[in-house]
Amino acid sequence: MAASFQNARAIASQALNRAESRRLPASTTLEPLLGRTDRPQQATDLVFGTIRNRLAIDNLISQLANCPVNRISQKILTVLRIGTYELVYNVETPEYSAVDEAVELGKMVGGRKQGGFVNAVLRNIQRAIVERNINLQNAKMKRTLPRDLNTGCQFDREILPDAEREPVEYYNLAFSLPKFVVSQWLDYFGSKRTKSICFACNRKPSIYLRPNPLKTEQMDLWAGLVAANVKAEALEGWPLVRLEGPAHISSLAGFEQGHFTVQDYSAYQPVALLDPQAGKKILDFCSAPGTKTTQLAEATGDSGRIIATDTDSMRLKKVSENVKRLGLRSVEVMDFDKFDNEAGRLGPFDYILLDVPCSNTAVLSRRPEARYRITRKSLTGILKTQADLLEIAVSLLSPEGRICYSTCALLPDENHCMVEKFLAEHSDFKLEADKLTVPMADAPDHDGGYAAVLVRE
Repeated sequence: MAASFQNARAIASQALNRAESRRLPASTTLEPLLGRTDRPQQATDLVFGTIRNRLAIDNLISQLANCPVNRISQKILTVLRIGTYELVYNVETPEYSAVDEAVELGKMVGGRKQGGFVNAVLRNIQRAIVERNINLQNAKMKRTLPRDLNTGCQFDREILPDAEREPVEYYNLAFSLPKFVVSQWLDYFGSKRTKSICFACNRKPSIYLRPNPLKTEQMDLWAGLVAANVKAEALEGWPLVRLEGPAHISSLAGFEQGHFTVQDYSAYQPVALLDPQAGKKILDFCSAPGTKTTQLAEATGDSGRIIATDTDSMRLKKVSENVKRLGLRSVEVMDFDKFDNEAGRLGPFDYILLDVPCSNTAVLSRRPEARYRITRKSLTGILKTQADLLEIAVSLLSPEGRICYSTCALLPDENHCMVEKFLAEHSDFKLEADKLTVPMADAPDHDGGYAAVLVRE
């Protein structure tokens, strides 16, 4: 008997509603549902695209349909958001299909009357669209929602503030980003670079594979993927392979054999900057899910001793899984409570990787919900945690040892300001090197992050 699959839009709706009601990342609620549809990639795109553009979508619903979103039930609002996302951001989907499918979904979750409401709202939005796929160079900015670096969706009326006179408000609504974050970017990076960052935050990110040098190399990994009919690119100047389309990672050639790890270009930088040497004692203090832990082991030829720990015991299991799959022997994954009790015996460490909890403002394309969590108040708590972790790292470091402090953040207070404050309070340390990677939407696209190597003299 043939499998009975659900519509991708229905799956996306369920995942978004569960994420909202349970306050969980959409990736967590979506994963167990993907097996119920024969179009998992479409469901994934709908979920993350809707989240990335939620403020812009809600603004459209409120303005063009004369219906404040706070007066719409959650399940119907989710249907409207998905339908609006398809109308504005998915030009591959015909307009009639985006509307009709949303109406059917509205009927399914709310009955015939709610289906009619969905139809009325989306028809209003559809009628207001002048050009669904306009070149941004020819577009009227206040009437156009940008979709990528070159194109956008233009409406018959102004829906956005003036970008020149009200840049914070413009980027807030056009790209669904927090005002205080945009304000800091404008002050630090300037208007042109901030605009580029905003596009990078809302892109569909590419997937990169880091070859395991203990088992293969870049060109061999690439050749194996191509031989298995996977579209991939071996990037010149980057030690990574880029997938040229969606893929089920665990089914790729070489996965089970431990030939690669999924890792973005920006995430590759901290360990590369630290440059750990073979035969040394290394601590990865915030190690889950183990991407950088395994990079440390590979970079040192799987020699020496690497302790990997994390306060999140569930995610720490991922570290063990990755270490085992890659066939690494130099890594010992240790429960945080055990490490805390035995730290004096285990240390001091020659290298400490401190990939601290942060705002995630440099990886918003992959972690889109972070844009709705980060506030000035929450940032205060994050900064304290980062400073506290640096102090713990100091207590565990050997003489002449090195700390790599890294974030996936793009706010100055979490990056160079944190390092400057640390150095002002620790005269026995110097900054050996630091690097800020700004996210890019241009090909090859990548996320952002910061890394600084602090050396005890």
